[in-house]
Amino acid sequence: MGIGIIKEFWGFLLERKKWWLLPIVIMLVLLGLLIIFTEGSAIAPFIYTLF
Repeated sequence: MGIGIIKEFWGFLLERKKWWLLPIVIMLVLLGLLIIFTEGSAIAPFIYTLF
């Protein structure tokens, strides 16, 4: 399911030439992964001080 979304998004970028969307999507994914992996961990208080 996840691979299909990535392929469809990549096809959209190639067809519509909306390359400015790529850094936004990458940053949102990285931020989401950061939130998921630091939830309940020992480094969570240090992450909260960044924001």
